[in-house]
Amino acid sequence: MTDFLWWRDGVIYQIYPRSFLDTNGDGLGDLPGITARLDYLADLGVAAIWLSPFYPSPDKDFGYDVADHCAVDPRYGTLADFDALVQQAHARGIRVVLDLVLNHTSDQHPWFQEARSSRDPSAKRDWYLWRDPRPGRSASSRLPNNWMSMFSGAAWGWEPATGQYYLHLFAPEQPDLNWRNPAVRQAQLDVVRFWLRRDVDGFRLDVFNAYFKDETLRDNPTQFGLAPVLRRKHVYDIDQPEMIPLLNELRGILDGYPERYAVGETSFATVEKAAAYCGPDRLHAAFSFEFTGLAGLGVGWGPRYIARKIQERERVFGAAGVWPTTVMGNHDVPRPATRYCRGEDDAPAKLAMALLLTLRGTPFLYYGDEIGMRDLNLRRDQIMDPVGKAYWPFLKGRDGCRSPMQWDGTPQAGFTTGRPWLRVHGNATQRNLAAQRQDPSSLFNFTRDLIALRKQTPALIRGALAVTPSGSPQVLAFTRTLPGQRILVALNFARRPARISPATLGGSSELLYSTRRSQRPEPRGGLELDPHEVCLLLGN
Repeated sequence: MTDFLWWRDGVIYQIYPRSFLDTNGDGLGDLPGITARLDYLADLGVAAIWLSPFYPSPDKDFGYDVADHCAVDPRYGTLADFDALVQQAHARGIRVVLDLVLNHTSDQHPWFQEARSSRDPSAKRDWYLWRDPRPGRSASSRLPNNWMSMFSGAAWGWEPATGQYYLHLFAPEQPDLNWRNPAVRQAQLDVVRFWLRRDVDGFRLDVFNAYFKDETLRDNPTQFGLAPVLRRKHVYDIDQPEMIPLLNELRGILDGYPERYAVGETSFATVEKAAAYCGPDRLHAAFSFEFTGLAGLGVGWGPRYIARKIQERERVFGAAGVWPTTVMGNHDVPRPATRYCRGEDDAPAKLAMALLLTLRGTPFLYYGDEIGMRDLNLRRDQIMDPVGKAYWPFLKGRDGCRSPMQWDGTPQAGFTTGRPWLRVHGNATQRNLAAQRQDPSSLFNFTRDLIALRKQTPALIRGALAVTPSGSPQVLAFTRTLPGQRILVALNFARRPARISPATLGGSSELLYSTRRSQRPEPRGGLELDPHEVCLLLGN
C-alpha cells in the first residue's frame, strides 16, 4: 500500500512498562528494557508502541497518579533514556504513543501541594475543584453533591487544613483538575507540546471525557446498580459540551506536526459516544471496548453476540465517517486467554486474536497476549490495585493482567534478575516467548503470521466489512472487500466441526490462511471447519 498510515493501518502494541523488562535488577521494568526489545517488536510486525505511564508517581494507582507530567520516574530511567527509546524505535519504523493522564494529578504533585495549603486563589487553589460542606448532620449529607468515585465511595475528599472538600473521581490521592481554569488548560496543553517536541508520535488520553464537570456540580440522577459508581447516571461529571472546543484546540496542536495522533479512553463508553468525539477537528479515534466483555468478566463471547456488536459499530462509525479501534485486552481487564480459554488450550485465544487483526479498525494488542498469557490468581492479601481492594470479591482488581512478561523459561521468566514487583505467573516455565518461537502452531507464530498477512492484504486493512450468514450457529463469518479483492473470514467458536454454507463461500476459491489445514478441500455442499478453526479464503 502506497498510502500506509501507521495509526490507521498498523497494529499498536500496548506496553505496561513496569512489567515488560527490567534491566537493572530492581524488579521493576524500565525504559532501557523496552529499548532492548525493539527488535522483537519489529519482528512481531507492530507499527507503534503505546507506553502506559512512566512519570514520577507515588503509585497509589500504579502510575496513573502523576506527580510530574514532564519527567521520567527515576525507577524507569531518565529523559535521556526516553529520547534514546524514541530514536531507536523510529530507526526501526516503530512509532511511540504516550499515555497522558490529564484529568487529575497525584496529591503529591506540586500543584496540589500548593493548592491545599491555602484558600488564596494565587496559591493554585482554583486549579482543583473545592467546595464547602453542605448543611447537614450526617457525613454523607454534608458532601457537596452525590457523585461517586470510580474506585468506590464518595468522590469527595476532606482537606482539614483549609476546611473544604476536593473532588476526586478516582482514588482520594488523585484530585481532579479544574479544566475551566484557563491556566490549567494552558499548562496541560503545554504538556502535550513538551512531548511532541521530544518526537512523540501520539497520545492515548486517559478518561478524556471527564476533563470538564458541570459548572454548578449538580447531583447526578440515581439509578439501580450493583457498585456505588453504577448507582448514578453520569450526566454532570463527564461528557460536558466544553470538551468539543478543547478537542478542536488539541487537534490543531497535533496537526502542526506530521502524522501525529490522539486516541481517547472513553469513560462509560458506548459506540455512539466514542464516535461523537472523533473527526477531522476532534480526536483521531476513541475506544468503545465492545469486545472486552462486560467489565472484563468474559460475558459477551460467541458468534451471535460478536456479530451484533460488529454490525452496531459498523453502522455508527460508518455513518460518522470515523475510524474505529479494536481492543481485546488492556491493563484494566482480564486477558482474553483468561476470559475464553480452558486450561492451557490456546484455540479460543486464536479466535480472539483473529478478530483483533481482521476486523475493520486499528488493532490494539496488549503485551503478552501474543503468547496467551493468563491472569495471576491472587489472594485478597496480595491485591495491590485500589479497584480490587474496593470491590473484592466481586472484582479482584487489575493486578492479574499486569504480571511480568514471560520471555523464557528461566527463573523470573527472563523479566528480572531480582525480585519482581508482581510475581511471575506459575506457567511461565512452559508458556513463554522462547518456547513459542520454536512451535510452528503456537499463538505467537499465529499472531506474527497474521500481522504479516494483514500487511500484505489491503482488504484486511482498508476493506469494507460485512457480516454474512454462515449457515451454522457455531460460526462467525464476515467479508473484507476492496475492488478486485474479497476476503472471507470464518471462525468456528465450537469445540466440534461446523459446516458453512455454499452461499457463505460465494466466490471464495483460494485458501489464504488456516489454523487447521494447508489447502482448501473441495467443498461438497459447503465447507467443513475443524473445531476452533480460523479460516481466511480469498476471492475476487
